[in-house]
Amino acid sequence: MQLAARQNLARPCVLVFAGHDPSGGAGIAADIEAIAAQGAHALTVITTLTVQDHNQVFNVYPVDIQIVREQTHCLIAGLKIAAIKIGLLGSIQMAEEIVRLIAEVKEKNGDIPVVLDPVLSSGRGNALGVDDAVGAVLHVLPYATLLTPNLPEMNRLYSALVGESDGLTKRPDLALSPAQILLRGACTHVLLKGGHADEAGVVNRWFQSAVMGKETAWNWRRLPDEFHGSGCTLASAIAALLALGKTMEASLTEAQQYTQSTLAASYFIGDGQRIPQRLLTTQVQNNEF
Repeated sequence: MQLAARQNLARPCVLVFAGHDPSGGAGIAADIEAIAAQGAHALTVITTLTVQDHNQVFNVYPVDIQIVREQTHCLIAGLKIAAIKIGLLGSIQMAEEIVRLIAEVKEKNGDIPVVLDPVLSSGRGNALGVDDAVGAVLHVLPYATLLTPNLPEMNRLYSALVGESDGLTKRPDLALSPAQILLRGACTHVLLKGGHADEAGVVNRWFQSAVMGKETAWNWRRLPDEFHGSGCTLASAIAALLALGKTMEASLTEAQQYTQSTLAASYFIGDGQRIPQRLLTTQVQNNEF
């Protein structure tokens, strides 16, 4: 095949470290669909096997570190990586290994973006790790370009760093100070998701280390029902758009538009939480949901 034709068919690769959800609503399954929907390709390394359905998590089993290492080495040996997305870590040991693997990937591919979705528990509050989930995320945080916490996750990370909590779960307008703490010497961007806030709508706030003291906000209509895998969807879409060469602001905006459209088109597989419809043929380009 001629070079021009090959280039037209090429898709950038996003290396994903995340857990497997057998219900297909979150984790690796969500990552694959969201990344493909943006026009990129997911290379998936499973960190943790979970026992769960679309509502509850019952158990977690971290994958052997050697398997994770071998799979990653196999992928980076012959493929160019354009971005990394990290979801469920599962253990401190896994976090330590992923830090080493990030360094290896960057040594070969340059300073590519790393999107860290701090999965600390399920949407229903079930534990998603065999030891200190917060400690595992904080271990990887300095190597992330973007962190995508919701308000409870921001609270737990902030509390672990400074030893106190200031009630962010109910007061997202106070998030600037904790975001500055996380940005100082750690990641360079934080997208704080507002779905757990006591606000009429959903307000997502973007903080940058380059412009400390300032935030950019997006407002979305709050949709009824609960959703399984919305955080995975958003983080993976951002990583894919960054892999495609888009700016951080454009990636955040387009990924939120896409995620909102997946929630508006979500479906049931049983009683309880809905599944985002990630395989959309067209993306909704406004926030009128």
